[in-house]
Amino acid sequence: MNKIQAPFKGDNNATYEMNTVAGADMEEMAGRKELEAHWVRVCDRLRKEIGDKAFKTWFGEVELGELKAGKLRLYAPTRFVRDWVGRHYGDRVLAYWQSVNAEVKNVEVNLVPPPAPRRPNEIIAMPPVPSSQNSHQPPMPRMGPSIGRGADEISQTPEARYTFNNFVVGKPNEFAYAAARNISEQDMPLPERNPLYIFGGVGLGKTHLMHAIWHVIRERDPKTRVLYLTAESFVNRFIQALRTKNTGQFKELFRNVDVLMVDDVQFICGKEASQDEFFFTFNSLVEQNKQIILSSEKPPSELQDIEERMRSRLGSGLVADIHSSTYELRLSILQTKAENARVPVPVNVLEFLAHKISTNIRELEGALNRVVAHGQLIGREITVEMAQDVLHDLLRQADRKVTVDEIQQRVAAHYNIKLAEMSSPRRARSVARPRQVAMYLAKQLTTLSLPQIGKRFGNRDHTTVMHAVRKIEELKVSDHSIAEDVELLKRQLQG
Repeated sequence: MNKIQAPFKGDNNATYEMNTVAGADMEEMAGRKELEAHWVRVCDRLRKEIGDKAFKTWFGEVELGELKAGKLRLYAPTRFVRDWVGRHYGDRVLAYWQSVNAEVKNVEVNLVPPPAPRRPNEIIAMPPVPSSQNSHQPPMPRMGPSIGRGADEISQTPEARYTFNNFVVGKPNEFAYAAARNISEQDMPLPERNPLYIFGGVGLGKTHLMHAIWHVIRERDPKTRVLYLTAESFVNRFIQALRTKNTGQFKELFRNVDVLMVDDVQFICGKEASQDEFFFTFNSLVEQNKQIILSSEKPPSELQDIEERMRSRLGSGLVADIHSSTYELRLSILQTKAENARVPVPVNVLEFLAHKISTNIRELEGALNRVVAHGQLIGREITVEMAQDVLHDLLRQADRKVTVDEIQQRVAAHYNIKLAEMSSPRRARSVARPRQVAMYLAKQLTTLSLPQIGKRFGNRDHTTVMHAVRKIEELKVSDHSIAEDVELLKRQLQG
């Protein structure tokens, strides 16, 4: 091993060499500072041209490399960012660099080089692991690219019972069923059917169809990388990635799948940063000809607090709705469920349930389960009278068939305001007072909780609903016209 020795005193040659090396180091440092200053100017121009959001998405984690022989190197955190920046911004980046530094002849975007391997006996100082008592942040879950490989830690596992074979098809859901089946059997996405956007009320079968699509895709090719999760899970993971400065890995994960399935996409409404990330993820996958499948409670045109570009993207493919169930469909569902369970349930009991529980298929199936379980465990004969006794609480609720949508429509028409104002952020009294009346009626005439009601009114907090209920109760005493309005609307809705 060569050893570096200090020069002898008076060794003029050694002193000269040291000064030369020091001078070269200083010159190199000055050149680096100048290069960094040029990079700042290039970034400023890029930010002004493409906007702050796009700049943060694509250049926020790009690092400045070195300039050698006219070739400037930049380093991207992931392959996806590398390819995107090179493909979409390469010419502009080169032009901007050449405008500030004539030495730049070419710009090359590479992956960030891996850390150098540790030498034998080398000791690496590790930061102390925070104790559970002092740590206020949960650890970031592992986000390794294990999608489509069995026990995946990111994708939520669909339920085995939700398949196309046991999905009962009727007039209200036949188009959504046909669309879902068609998409699941396609080898390559069709542009005019990407994304598939399924919407409908709570408990009508959206999630059943989503799970059924997943099963068929994976059965046809187990190697297909399918990522299925709720919009809430997407938002939570994005927030964690921001908190831990791990957005590069987040992008790598979500933008390198074959099929992305997101349930309850309305959850991203009002969440600006998450919308931006979802928008870029959406564009990336469509550009790569990957399939996107979404579900929501409302069509894209009725989503509130969402950017127009996002609304346009959501509705750019195949939009399929599931209508409220008909009596015939509800009866068919009950018959199928009873047959599958191999439990003899009298036809008049099934007809009674199909008549009485009309708003929610999930509640309908739950009611049948309760009746059957009661008959098996208690030993009672299954009759209409027995069903009335067992389901007295549910039937009492079902008799009050008023929905939040009906309340909003009726109140908006009564006060001559647009239906969209029920979910808008406007606080003018001409809008706020009818909205408070609608919230009050929703609390009185439905079984929804305060947070659930708030969600239907533009994702408002439950305290806002609580305030609205108290305010209308006060005004009913002090303002005769409000009292009349509330009573009139209540009679119309219950009639």
